[in-house]
Amino acid sequence: MYEVMIKHSFSGAHSLRDYPGDCSRVHGHNWVIEVTARTKEVDSLGLAIDFKELKNYARDVISQFDHRNINDIPPFDDVNPTAELLARYFYEEIDQRLRGHDVELAQVTVWENPYSGATYRP
Repeated sequence: MYEVMIKHSFSGAHSLRDYPGDCSRVHGHNWVIEVTARTKEVDSLGLAIDFKELKNYARDVISQFDHRNINDIPPFDDVNPTAELLARYFYEEIDQRLRGHDVELAQVTVWENPYSGATYRP
């Protein structure tokens, strides 16, 4: 099994509704999104998927959050924009874009800072 990873980042704010602490107030992060795809075979060039292509799919999804309040963007206008739920959202959106390729999305990790992150894998 081959796995390839890319990282993408964005700056964005959020607040956690009903959270019993400081995170209930609007605050920002320099988010880092780590996307891992996997496949059993590589193509004739020896690639699982071109990094550039995987980055473009991730950028397509993630760019809508850059320099925005995540709480204003569906579905996070309705659900808490936690790292866990962001990881699942990014996974599902990027996975749709990968359909038809010979790779599958393995997982997405969302880092709020260098020490705190959440991973979603189905």
